[in-house]
Amino acid sequence: MTTEKTNWRPATALVHGGTTRSAFGETSEAMFLTQGFVYDSAEAAEARFNGDDPGFVYSRYANPTVAMFEARIAALEGAEAARATASGMAAVNLAMLASCKAGDHVVAARALFGSCRYIVETLLPRFGVSSTLVDGTDLDAWKAAIRPETVACFLESPTNPTLEVIDIAAVAEMAHAVGARLIVDNVFATPIWQSPLKLGADVVVYSATKHIDGQGRCLGGVVLSDEEWIADEVMPLMKHTGPALSPFNAWVLLKGLETLPVRVERQTQSAARLADLLADHPAVQRLIYPGRDDHPQAELARRQMGAGSTMIAFELAAGKEAAFRFANALRIVQLSNNLGDAKSLVTHPATTTHQSLTDEARAELGISDGLLRFSVGLEDVEDLAEDLAGALARV
Repeated sequence: MTTEKTNWRPATALVHGGTTRSAFGETSEAMFLTQGFVYDSAEAAEARFNGDDPGFVYSRYANPTVAMFEARIAALEGAEAARATASGMAAVNLAMLASCKAGDHVVAARALFGSCRYIVETLLPRFGVSSTLVDGTDLDAWKAAIRPETVACFLESPTNPTLEVIDIAAVAEMAHAVGARLIVDNVFATPIWQSPLKLGADVVVYSATKHIDGQGRCLGGVVLSDEEWIADEVMPLMKHTGPALSPFNAWVLLKGLETLPVRVERQTQSAARLADLLADHPAVQRLIYPGRDDHPQAELARRQMGAGSTMIAFELAAGKEAAFRFANALRIVQLSNNLGDAKSLVTHPATTTHQSLTDEARAELGISDGLLRFSVGLEDVEDLAEDLAGALARV
């Protein structure tokens, strides 16, 4: 039995959406740890492979547990279809490669995770796809960079790690004017606070490793878009290059989706409180949080997002030495390059997630040696406030 969506709100869809039960009628989703499937006859196998029978043939192509995860997150996102991948970067790579061929051109916001910039700046040009990076917040820059051979535009909003907010609707309109697709990495906003497809985006990608799992357990990614593009462009790449999500990880991510709204709402409430405390501290030179009125794109953030995010960025005036001293003094908040976890995590982007960029590129993005990225977790906010205060006292 498959549950049917009947105008469910997000919290309900994330508990029940896409559920398929076996003959045993299990309450929790079944975990189908299998590579292949058995057919009743040679004729049945032939029908399965030529598409006359819509069943499963191989878990690299599709799997019942993975299919439940795909259906559930598609219901939340309002997408016609989704394909789950082994990691968030596999999802980004899949979305970009499915969008272009030799001779095409892509435009991307320059404020990207380091591996995403590698795909845009290094990998795609190896296959004859030219690329242009722009200041994502400058709509004139997008307009100038998009040209007739542009087939895709790519952005994060809010960006990693400086939390810039980019006007998704405006970029979508410019992309569509030349027939290009807009691909949005929605990890920092989460599907709870931002719906890129409703704003005009064509494709949404997630690192499900982050908030969707949200408990530091496994890797995963997902690409969401219209059914025709997923079937014609994404599925062949999935089948023949093999970035499939494991059934076990899909099951873990299904469990993560059930609690996603509760976790993200709590984390966002704590983030807003801690952002205010950090902004008032004399050791903090710059505080960036999309939910505050002093954010550079505050009005756009209010219009585009439901709330300010679980993420905070802040800069210590004394640079790398102060940032390291602060990170080493924390007792509850842990030092990690992950984010969106139940545990609060702090990252020094200049020496970790964005260390592969040149000094000039980091400066251009506002990633100073004193910048820290703070992913707010589920701990008591008063304990977190005390931990931050204690560490800042060492700066």
